[in-house]
Amino acid sequence: MATAEMVEQVSEVLDKLRPFLLRDGGDVELVDVEDGIVKVRLLGACGSCPSSTITLKAGIERALLEEVPGVKEIEQVF
Repeated sequence: MATAEMVEQVSEVLDKLRPFLLRDGGDVELVDVEDGIVKVRLLGACGSCPSSTITLKAGIERALLEEVPGVKEIEQVF
C-alpha cells in the first residue's frame, strides 16, 4: 500500500512531465500506486502512439525512480 506522501510525490513528478506529453497531444493519468508499482493510463495521442512504451519506461519511469523513494516500476493500464 502506498502512503499518501508517495502518491503526492508521484503526482508531482507526473505534473512536471505533463507539459511534454500535452505538447505531443497526449496526457497521463495516475490510476494507482501499490507496493511501489505506479499504475498509469496514457491518454490522447499517447494511448495509441508507437513510442508510448519508450515514453513510459525511458521517460516517466526513469523520472519516478529518480525522484520518488520506494517506486519500483511503472505499469500501463488500459
